[in-house]
Amino acid sequence: MLVKKDIVVFDFDGTLSARDCNVEFAKYCFRHSARPWLFLPLMAVCGVVRWVNPDGVWWREKIRCFMTPEMVKKFAPDFIRVHKKERFGWSKEQVAAERAAGRTVVLISAAPDYLLQPLVRDITFDAVMCSQMEPSRPWKYKFLCWGKNKVCALDDWAKSKKYIPRVVRSYSDSRSDMPMMEIAAERVWVDRKTGLRKASC
Repeated sequence: MLVKKDIVVFDFDGTLSARDCNVEFAKYCFRHSARPWLFLPLMAVCGVVRWVNPDGVWWREKIRCFMTPEMVKKFAPDFIRVHKKERFGWSKEQVAAERAAGRTVVLISAAPDYLLQPLVRDITFDAVMCSQMEPSRPWKYKFLCWGKNKVCALDDWAKSKKYIPRVVRSYSDSRSDMPMMEIAAERVWVDRKTGLRKASC
């Protein structure tokens, strides 16, 4: 039997936390390893491809193909410890308030699984959806949770739970989340630098 559910959706990077954790982790790798510097020519090509095809997957993967499982294992724990300080002060309390009001609260982010899940482990979400990466190639996507794919991820999760979802509110900082925002009764736009609410994106 299908059950109707009021859902609140949160994005992560720039919404609950300042700075993009995927980009910041890449910078962290540059500061702690010589390997990323060898890939700079390829990254330059990826920058051009990104300008031509901003929705593409190829450049997203190749721009970070310097990452190895060993680098993730070695660098991710300390990066996560530091990056947690970028979280906006209101975020944990707001998630708790939405759940206390009886709503089902989900986090849907393009961030990679090996970063996002530890970053939000101390916040109680009913579900966390993010980009799924290949463990042996942590730069390669099994599923890119971005743009329209965020709505697909929500739909798949709702079907697995036998829910009829009604998105009452959606929080985001970026126009790339318009597919997710358009299905919400209320859109809450967040300034990615300050964490403050703004009128539009």
